[in-house]
Amino acid sequence: MKFNDGYWLLREGVTARYATDALDVRTGEATASIAVLTKRNEHRGSVLNTPTITVELSAPAPDVVRVRASHRAVLERPSVRFEISPAPVEVRVERDDAAVRLTAGDLSVEAAAAGPWGLRFLGAGTPLTSSGFKSLASMTDAAAGDFMIERLTLPVGANVYGFGERFTPFVKNGQVVDSWNQDGGTASEQAYKSVPFFLTDAGFGVFVNSPARVSFEVASEIVSAVQFSTPGPQLEYLVIYGPTPAEILRKYTALTGRPALPPRWSFGLWLSTSFTTDYDEATVTHFVEGMAQRDLPLSVIHFDCYWMRALHWCDFEWDRRVFPEPDKMLRRLGDRGLRRSVWINPYLGQRSPVFEEAAAAGYLLRRPDGTVWQSDLWVAGMGIVDFTNPAAREWFAGKIRTLLESGVDAVKTDFGERIPTDVVWFDGSDPQLMHNYYPLLYNQTVFDEVRRHRGEGEAVLFARSATVGSQQFPVHWGGDCESTYTAMADSLRGGLSLGLGGFGFWSHDIGGFEGTPSAALFKRWVAFGLLSSHSRLHGSESYRVPWAFDEEAVTVTRQFAQLKNALMPYLWAAAVDAHRRGIPVMRAMLLEFPQDRTSSFLDRQYMLGPDLLVAPVFSDEGDVEFYLPGGAWTSYLDGTTVSGPGWVRQRHDFSSLPLLVRPGSVIALGARTDRPDYDDALAPVFEVFGMADGDRRVATLFDAAGEERVVVDVTRTGSQLQAVVTRGLEHLTEGWTVCWVTGPRGPRRGPRVSGSATEHTLTLALD
Repeated sequence: MKFNDGYWLLREGVTARYATDALDVRTGEATASIAVLTKRNEHRGSVLNTPTITVELSAPAPDVVRVRASHRAVLERPSVRFEISPAPVEVRVERDDAAVRLTAGDLSVEAAAAGPWGLRFLGAGTPLTSSGFKSLASMTDAAAGDFMIERLTLPVGANVYGFGERFTPFVKNGQVVDSWNQDGGTASEQAYKSVPFFLTDAGFGVFVNSPARVSFEVASEIVSAVQFSTPGPQLEYLVIYGPTPAEILRKYTALTGRPALPPRWSFGLWLSTSFTTDYDEATVTHFVEGMAQRDLPLSVIHFDCYWMRALHWCDFEWDRRVFPEPDKMLRRLGDRGLRRSVWINPYLGQRSPVFEEAAAAGYLLRRPDGTVWQSDLWVAGMGIVDFTNPAAREWFAGKIRTLLESGVDAVKTDFGERIPTDVVWFDGSDPQLMHNYYPLLYNQTVFDEVRRHRGEGEAVLFARSATVGSQQFPVHWGGDCESTYTAMADSLRGGLSLGLGGFGFWSHDIGGFEGTPSAALFKRWVAFGLLSSHSRLHGSESYRVPWAFDEEAVTVTRQFAQLKNALMPYLWAAAVDAHRRGIPVMRAMLLEFPQDRTSSFLDRQYMLGPDLLVAPVFSDEGDVEFYLPGGAWTSYLDGTTVSGPGWVRQRHDFSSLPLLVRPGSVIALGARTDRPDYDDALAPVFEVFGMADGDRRVATLFDAAGEERVVVDVTRTGSQLQAVVTRGLEHLTEGWTVCWVTGPRGPRRGPRVSGSATEHTLTLALD
């Protein structure tokens, strides 16, 4: 939101009360509070008839400083707020006549104690950002009301990222970003998943701790600063010191929550009925059998909206006209080794019997006059479940429980963005705050019930809407994209942006949702989709079974589905890392290569885990340009090497794409290609790529609960490669293999040494 008319003037109707002169300072053992006048303190009478802004400084964790600025005293905490998990931290507060300094870990903030107001943040003694003249303020807009704003300076050349799943340009400098969830597709500035957090490549990130509409002017209104504003008399933000983007993200997710570890089976291929296509049990059976006949690995079959009757969404009842015996059908699918997923949303159409049930019990949102809030946008006369009502949450969870008891394994939690503000919530929550907060309550209610029923480590959603903290309830997908190469690139950009907000697991509709992809586009998207953390074939008006496109699409799908399953030991380690540290499985290049300035701008390629670089192909012809950081990278598909740093142009057929292995990596491969959920310790292969003399890498295999099971230490000394099992030899009952990669994938890929379960050490002669 803009308050200025250019740099010097305010917009018509705007009144500004800028923090100007520090006057009164109070310090505690780990806190500081400063009263700041909004005009010059020229004499004793300056304090009269002068608004003040109270600035409170504290530290909830090492390398994190909280700033709370208030124009008016806020005596009660809002009922709607993001929960912050503090960590033990030693805070040091120092004061002299000019300044007060608060230090937590390697982050310090210096605040003026007298005279002209200013804040200065330092990481390990180096200036990061600051707030000075005409930065912190209480604003009144005659039309929109009262706001608090802050402007934090950007160092020269600093780039800003994040704010949730954003489909606009990856580097957010020059953009206006409103943290306000909307059902706007993937081709506009609107977002399903808004997160009021950004990080920079200049050593710091900022989390504005408010579910309200936070408006960010990212080097836009004032081009030398990031400005953020919230409605009301108080603003709270946390500055997080890295110094690297990955460290900023790790510390942010320690505060706001890290993803649960999804079940192994969820990493396999999901096949959907699609949305408005005609389907019944025979259709589903035909698709499942078609996948099996073509040797296409399949893990999950998903039933979209029309598993329920039209106009009855969401009554949680199968349409018996097309699914006459759903429990038996689900059991038959389970007998085939498949997991089963169904679509839901939190909106209840008035034709649904549960609408009357929920309305009578007080479980639906109401208008100020006491009537149920209803809309015809989506399902006729729909109401919205009020998740601030504990009884409504338990009632909704009971509906989920019934589905799970019938044989459902996973739930697609669609919608949750179109939450009105002209309503009264059960617990009296502020409707402006609840708009963004709603997806957290909705998805948490469903996730907790799935986890309660299926057990720890077996819960997974396919969620669209999100806010701060929603990353704890994976998986999230990118929403309604078109069937175009542009939309494919937009989706990737949005997913990388979401990952920079701590969302570790992300997916997208392979082939696009709106429209029907060409065979070429489908095959290109399949390669990208099966090299994502989660992979789903889904569309709107047309099916996404590979043979609907051409026979080559079947071959490509089989190849990449088998490849993903084989890579599961490596991918599972990346998943555990996302769970433990908050670093996403699909990583923007800047997370792995913060010192490489070119990596700061890359949004059409990514790192899948720490060591695999993926560059999707966005053309029928197969032409692709991608950037390699320094070193000799190895193509995972053909074994050729390409050296960086620099840009590379290649042409790929449909069975290929740039999939490069980082120099010096050890990639753990599993023994199966037909499914993702197997024991990684059964005959694993440790492929070694480009390890230089003196290099050492550790590869770890984890069990289904994310616990370390096998640890292998790989070292190169001269022409000798040595691998040592330092933990878990007893689990390697079928032996293990080390492979020095010098050629294409397959049984003849470089020298191999096999070991038995009794051998701790394998040694390879490389000459």
